[in-house]
Amino acid sequence: MKAINVLIIGSGGREHALAWKIAQSPRVGKIYIAPGNGGTAEVGINVPLGIEAVDELVKFALDKNIGLVVVGPEAPLAAGVVDRCQEAGLVAFGPTQQAARLEYSKAFAKAFMADHHIPTAVSRTYWALEPALAHLAQNPGPVVIKASGLAAGKGVIVCDSLEEAQEALKQMFVERTFGTAADEVLIEERLRGSELSLLAFCDGKTAVPMPPARDHKRAYDGDQGPNTGGMGAYAPPADVDQALVDQIMTQVIYPAVEGMAAAGSPYQGVLYAGMMLTKDGPKVLEFNCRFGDPETEVILPLLDGDLLEIMLACTAGELQEQMVQKREGACATVVMAAPGYPGPYPKSLPISGLESITDPAILVFQAGTDEQDGRLVTSGGRVLAVSGLGEDLETAFERAYAGVERIHFEGAHYRTDIGRPLADETGYG
Repeated sequence: MKAINVLIIGSGGREHALAWKIAQSPRVGKIYIAPGNGGTAEVGINVPLGIEAVDELVKFALDKNIGLVVVGPEAPLAAGVVDRCQEAGLVAFGPTQQAARLEYSKAFAKAFMADHHIPTAVSRTYWALEPALAHLAQNPGPVVIKASGLAAGKGVIVCDSLEEAQEALKQMFVERTFGTAADEVLIEERLRGSELSLLAFCDGKTAVPMPPARDHKRAYDGDQGPNTGGMGAYAPPADVDQALVDQIMTQVIYPAVEGMAAAGSPYQGVLYAGMMLTKDGPKVLEFNCRFGDPETEVILPLLDGDLLEIMLACTAGELQEQMVQKREGACATVVMAAPGYPGPYPKSLPISGLESITDPAILVFQAGTDEQDGRLVTSGGRVLAVSGLGEDLETAFERAYAGVERIHFEGAHYRTDIGRPLADETGYG
């Protein structure tokens, strides 16, 4: 059996989790991660290439006889790295640039969902401040303001008042807080309910779901503060049964895969439906075109199967449902962030305590870390994702927080209420 060398593009906790899981495959050869972090260096070989350095990434993959390129974050997908890999004769796991529009253009995704009768919030798209403000004046109800383009998970502002919505529009159109991601801005009705993340493997024709998960996006306890890339997650949520998963697959995932195929852009890779479970049924908040972070850190530990084989099957149009099996039990992850995140934060803070975690049911996935002079230090906003496995969610949470308590860096910030239900869940939390 020929060993397959793998190149993973990305540097976060998601990429550490992907490398950790792929390394368990009996078919895997060398694993390279570009650019990687302190944790991925323990699983594979870090490569000092940027995630959007498409030409250099393709050249490296050819030079190292890479049998599978795995794209972690959204920016390289939007830059067309999968297309370039395919043109060079490389096998890449992820959607093409055209298919990835479901994530990097929220305006496109909204129109696509309307065309294919996929349930979602009512939304209007604007290209200038004044028309958007005029719409708010006529529709002053609770809204969500979204930058249409990629904004690292932070281009969504949940507004409790007309004044907050007006200020959000000014941030996007005038202050340019989110740069070109806010060239198009969506004003969307604010849905209420519980959020759910459902990710599915796709091979262009069919799709198979992974274990459902729920994440927490607000920075502080009680779902307060600004949105982040994610402060924690758990799987599976107690209020989500197989019937609900089947409903979302039927109403959302399958129509999306069929719609992209009909449009000449077959969808291969991971399709992530961020859902709101409203009183009127599940509705799509957004699509992501890759593994979520921190959802990956709770889904992959529950995935029973060879991730490398699953990915190769997706790229070949040969995905089979029996390849994707779920282990019994639950998993929870708590993100340890740098002080100040998601705003400005310091770097190069020494990290200690990881070596004291010896329980195999506690997994530490590194995100914003680096090696400096032989010691591990912080290098990003979200520093670590500490995951706990258990026979039930309560045990999983206990183990995750037990791991957090053993790890230290100056000013470490994390939420203490991951997994706790809130009396008034409004989403984007």
